[in-house]
Amino acid sequence: MSIATTTSLPTVTSRLARPLSRLSLHPATASASTPPVVRRVSSQSLLDGERELVIQHQGNEYHLRLTRNDKLILTK
Repeated sequence: MSIATTTSLPTVTSRLARPLSRLSLHPATASASTPPVVRRVSSQSLLDGERELVIQHQGNEYHLRLTRNDKLILTK
């Protein structure tokens, strides 16, 4: 007569019960308290006294225009 031994395997629920802090799309070195730095440029420095600016991006031209109401419009 042989005695069978059983080993316990982790259940699916134990694998799903991981803390959410371990599930992240950001690298482990990134800190949640440090916001990303975004470069800011004033529209006045971009337009340099003009009312329109042409931006070239991936072979396309985009027009940044200053309206009479001092609003900015970007068109292709």
